[in-house]
Amino acid sequence: MPDRHLIDVHVLLVHGAELLLTRRRGGAFDGMWHLPSGKLDAGEDVLTAAAREAAEEVGVLIDPADLTHVHTVHVNGSGPEPRVGLFFATTRWMGEPVNHEPEKCSALGWFDLHALPTGVIEYPAAGIDAYRRGLSFSVLGWSGESRPAAVGR
Repeated sequence: MPDRHLIDVHVLLVHGAELLLTRRRGGAFDGMWHLPSGKLDAGEDVLTAAAREAAEEVGVLIDPADLTHVHTVHVNGSGPEPRVGLFFATTRWMGEPVNHEPEKCSALGWFDLHALPTGVIEYPAAGIDAYRRGLSFSVLGWSGESRPAAVGR
């Protein structure tokens, strides 16, 4: 097993009771729903990374100060290496979301936060569920877990 962990950032664009999701194109998750997200780049702080990913994927501009950390999940099995996923929510951005990565994304959709579509990838679904439940931390995909899968704030 690799001896490092990737850091992912996920952005919950929340408009009233709705959440923006992107549908993946190609690869193992083709046709499944996800949040705007990506990996932290070297020399980049997590808030800047989250704002950058939202701009790259859905074309909205977010002031990093408008992002609120809502959940952290330590994940194993969602890719070749374990990762830590940081979830940030915002209700403030400039621009209308559009698909800026058609080679990676086949659609965008606004969904009721409490009635998401079928086919949301497990990893972001865990972060979305934790956000709805007010949980600050969880673990996913680790065998032999001796603590609850999610803990409250």
